[in-house]
Amino acid sequence: MKLVVFDVDGTLIDSQDHIHHAMAQAFRVAGLAPLPRAEVLEIVGLSLPVAVAHLAPGQDGATQARIVAAYRQAYMQARLVRAAPLYDGAMACLDLLGGRDDMLLAVATGKSRRGLGAMIAAHGLEGRFVSLQTADDHPSKPHPSMLLAAMEEAGVAPSDAVMIGDTSFDMDMAGAAGIAAFGVAWGYHPVERLQASGAAHVAGDFTELAQAIERWAA
Repeated sequence: MKLVVFDVDGTLIDSQDHIHHAMAQAFRVAGLAPLPRAEVLEIVGLSLPVAVAHLAPGQDGATQARIVAAYRQAYMQARLVRAAPLYDGAMACLDLLGGRDDMLLAVATGKSRRGLGAMIAAHGLEGRFVSLQTADDHPSKPHPSMLLAAMEEAGVAPSDAVMIGDTSFDMDMAGAAGIAAFGVAWGYHPVERLQASGAAHVAGDFTELAQAIERWAA
C-alpha cells in the first residue's frame, strides 16, 4: 500500500487572496503597515504563530499574538464569503489516485483543524483522506511530526510514502521524515527552491503530478 500526503494551501487550493487579505487586516489591527503580497506568501505552510514570528520579528509576544488572533478572524470571514477554490485538475487527481486499491491519501497542513475541516466540507472532500494532520497537533513544518503520524495511522513505511507540496517547508519535512517528495509549480515557492530542498520531481499541472505519482507507485 502506498500513501500520498498532500499539503493544502498552494497545493490543493488557491488561497493566496484569502491569506494576503487576512494578514493585511491582522497587521492593521495591530497598528502595523501591511506587508507586500510576496513576503506574506513566502511563509505559507508554516504554522500561523511561527509564520507571524517570521513576518513580525521585531514585535513583542503580545503583538504577535494579536496578529495571530486577528488573522484567524479575518480569514474565517473571507472563507464564509467565498471558499478558496481548488486548483484546476485537483479533484480529478484526487479521484484518480483515491480510486486505486493500492493507494491511500492523507493531508499534512499548517492549517488549523477547524480550517481544514471547513475546506474539506466546502469542496465535498469528506472521506477521501485516511489521515488529517494539522498545526493544532504538531510542531510547524518542516518538523516531520505530521508525516510520522500520518504514516502511523495509515500503517505505511517511509519507503511507501510521498509528500506533495508547493513549498520548501514541505520538501524539507519529507526529507526529515525519510520519505519521497514531489513539488508543484503552481504554488508559493519557486521551482528552483523546491528542487534545492529535495523535490524528486516538480509537476507543472495535476495531470503531470498524477502521472509522476503513478510511476513512483509502480
